[in-house]
Amino acid sequence: MPLVMLGSSGGAKEWDVSTYFWGLLALIALAVTLLLLSIGTFYARRLEAEPKLPFGEEIGAAPRVIKKLRKRETMTREEFEYAERIVAIRGNPMAFCIPLTLFAMSTYYIFACLEYLQGATPSERHFIGVIPMITSTNLAIQLLRAKRLKGRLRTAQVVG
Repeated sequence: MPLVMLGSSGGAKEWDVSTYFWGLLALIALAVTLLLLSIGTFYARRLEAEPKLPFGEEIGAAPRVIKKLRKRETMTREEFEYAERIVAIRGNPMAFCIPLTLFAMSTYYIFACLEYLQGATPSERHFIGVIPMITSTNLAIQLLRAKRLKGRLRTAQVVG
């Protein structure tokens, strides 16, 4: 059979993606999910082992401190220490394993659903896996926004 290329008089050959391909992608996504999950679990346990700041135990302390840092308002010494810790926690590369795990898990769901179809037309079920992808993207963007506050810590005004 001659090789048919796009734009030739013979037309284009339609590629038939087999169920093995989707199964392989699902297994790769599962392996990535488990790797990211283990890294995220290690990071969360490391954060739980850190000593707690008394200021951080107040309800709504983190959003209040981050808001002050964004608006460049003056902060007390305790608020500044807490802001340093928040920015360090959210700016750590291991913190990105949490949204990446959610993204990889939804990728696994989509590929596994496509493998289960065995060539049938996708339904709404496959698009449900996109919702955690959007959520994890939003979470990663929020972590990046908090990471950018590191520069504002250097110029923050601390009282007392």
